[in-house]
Amino acid sequence: MVKAIASILDTDLYKLTMQQAVLEHFKDVRVSYRFTNRSMNMRFNTAAFDSIQEGIQFLSQLSLQPHEAAYLSSDKAPMFKPSYIEYLSQYRFNTTDQINARLVNVDDNGFGDLEIDIRGLWVETILYEVPLMSIVSESYFAHVDTDWTYDGQDTAAKDKMRCMAEQGILLAEFGSRRRRSFQGHDIVIAALKQESDRMQQLGATGKLGGTSNVYFALKYDIPPIGTVAHEWTMGIAAMTGYSNANYTALTLWEKTFGDKLLIALTDTFTTDAFWREFLEHPEKAQKWMGIRQDSGDPYKFCRDAKEVYRKLGVDTQNKVIVFSDGLDTETCVQLKKLTDEHGFKSSFGVGTFLTNDYRKASNKQEKSKALNIVIKIASVGDTPTIKLSDDLSKITGNDSTVQTVRNELHV
Repeated sequence: MVKAIASILDTDLYKLTMQQAVLEHFKDVRVSYRFTNRSMNMRFNTAAFDSIQEGIQFLSQLSLQPHEAAYLSSDKAPMFKPSYIEYLSQYRFNTTDQINARLVNVDDNGFGDLEIDIRGLWVETILYEVPLMSIVSESYFAHVDTDWTYDGQDTAAKDKMRCMAEQGILLAEFGSRRRRSFQGHDIVIAALKQESDRMQQLGATGKLGGTSNVYFALKYDIPPIGTVAHEWTMGIAAMTGYSNANYTALTLWEKTFGDKLLIALTDTFTTDAFWREFLEHPEKAQKWMGIRQDSGDPYKFCRDAKEVYRKLGVDTQNKVIVFSDGLDTETCVQLKKLTDEHGFKSSFGVGTFLTNDYRKASNKQEKSKALNIVIKIASVGDTPTIKLSDDLSKITGNDSTVQTVRNELHV
């Protein structure tokens, strides 16, 4: 069996923060999630599927350990409340009742399409996404595409960190969901931290600001980084309507976290719709410390953000833009210059480029392609959820609901 998950904390911080918020506001709400493999030509064989099944069953053995609970209770993780830590201490994955994984359309060579559905209480099923994606990716690269090695991963990660540090970039490692393997992730985090520390000693202005992975944050004593994902706003919109969904999501988030973790994700129903709500509620723009750009044109995003804050009389020097859409070193450098020009602080959440950037063992000149996989919330109760995004390829949900919401929001 591929042991792709090391701990219940081997997940992204925003899954834990959202679980805390759901526990407070929506603890009796039932939802469903659906897995999608966007890499349609990268199919799974039966050995990979068996490994995925074993990995899923392994999740049910995970529980929060005493030293992990102590970490969440410390000033290293000030966003968590004692009531939530107690809940997580009792939490167990119920894989038997909540997950249905299938290999369908299997051909004569034993390759098929992977389908995964998750159903249950939102507060319970919210933790499946990241470990499941890690299990799926690691199983694929252990049993289907094996033409790669870990050779050079340490050096490559250090080279990337050095370049970003020299350019004054605040790097957040966001690679849990699409990593090639747990071992590869560990190699990258260790290398990033070592090089960041070295560059700091040499006087570089950039550094490793943290990691979204809570397990590695604990292991390497670096800050856990993250706030919220699209599913928070998607779920709330399905329950309360779309016209004020962003405002409602921000308000409920504040009720849970106060003045902590106030980075607003803007593109759930297009950033244009988010700007309209921001302009209608200037207190949000004042209070929230920044915004996250996760799809669309980052250059347009910066220009529009500057104009929105100008209209609201908010000084952008005190606001941060977090970029997290398909970043590599060159893109980070370009966007750092852009935000500097527009008077924003900046941070960069880099994922696949760090934890799934490999070459083929048989031909070092050729990239070993990463899986493009997602798990998205699909329904709340009997109501389907959608995500519009600023990127047409990232739109999710059934076409009729998507069109209805487009019309309602005039986007």
